[in-house]
Amino acid sequence: MIPNTMHAALLTGHGGIEMLSYRTDVAVPQPKDGEVLIRVAAAGVNNTDINTRIGWYSKTVTDDTNKGGATGFDKVDDEDASWSGTALTFPRIQGADVCGHIVAVGKGVNAGRIGERVIVRNMLRTYVDYRPYECWTIGSECDGGFAQFCVAPSGETHAVDCDWDDIELAAIPCAYSTAENMLHRVNLGAEKVLVTGASGGVGSAAVQLAKRRGAHIIALSSASKSEAVRALGADRVLDRDADLVAELGEGCIDVVIDLVAGAQWPSLLDVLRRGGRYATAGAIAGPICEIDVRTLYLKDLTLFGCTFQEDEVFSNLVSYIEAGEIRPVVAKTYPLCDITKAQEEFMAKSHMGQLVLIPPQDLS
Repeated sequence: MIPNTMHAALLTGHGGIEMLSYRTDVAVPQPKDGEVLIRVAAAGVNNTDINTRIGWYSKTVTDDTNKGGATGFDKVDDEDASWSGTALTFPRIQGADVCGHIVAVGKGVNAGRIGERVIVRNMLRTYVDYRPYECWTIGSECDGGFAQFCVAPSGETHAVDCDWDDIELAAIPCAYSTAENMLHRVNLGAEKVLVTGASGGVGSAAVQLAKRRGAHIIALSSASKSEAVRALGADRVLDRDADLVAELGEGCIDVVIDLVAGAQWPSLLDVLRRGGRYATAGAIAGPICEIDVRTLYLKDLTLFGCTFQEDEVFSNLVSYIEAGEIRPVVAKTYPLCDITKAQEEFMAKSHMGQLVLIPPQDLS
């Protein structure tokens, strides 16, 4: 039986960790036409949860994520502090990763879907009529997985046939689709690729997915995590603060997959070969970087900014799971009521892989 109210973590506004409020009396959402209702089994924690909470996407913010991760920033323009560049509405249930079971369907959805174990594409296209380069992020423009129940478009809710547990599946949607999207955009093949932030959720996913494509992988990570990154498939691991030109030489890398940016960013272009490709989907070390435009045009480089995902990106990801070609690393789980502890550990960056939240399974 589906209850009328549920447990959920509400984001009440942009700011510090105190803006998260755990409630036990939130109304269970109802699926509209074309939607399904999912009883959430597990939901991963991602950088976007922190970035959205603190308003980091606003152009008024120029610092790295950690500067405001716990306390927020002194000045944020609420009007552009989201993925879409428009103001969020509060309270908002965050959580870009959703793994669970369909328990009800809206009009136009086959009732035979009830009971399916599913994950939800985090970059939703249904709500923007599938227009190119537009999307809603679940947990940002609409409520997400940090609750006992959530709704999602049926067409973007994927049943997955595998022997993984719910926690592992919950580590997939945001991190792995972000990584796969970057590799898809640059059309990575059996080439030499440099992956920054390789011990994080997206970075570790990128290592696995690049190895699946036959790439030779050079990864950047803290020294304490280098062996774990190597175990994921990296052929060589360098310290994240290494002098890349000194270690690798100029013009030796085919593709750069970057989640970090910051002060080291110019050297990422220096190590790219002529005609090389650079893709980014993050800037945890700082969004403001210096570029020598001569490097860009004299080396015929191509730069890709990667947010929007073509439909096949998530479908391909599901096929990799079902074929047993990838497997996520889960560092730790927390009950949903401990979301602030989970975010504090996430910001400390001492873990390897994904942190996952578990909402209460008892509906009484």
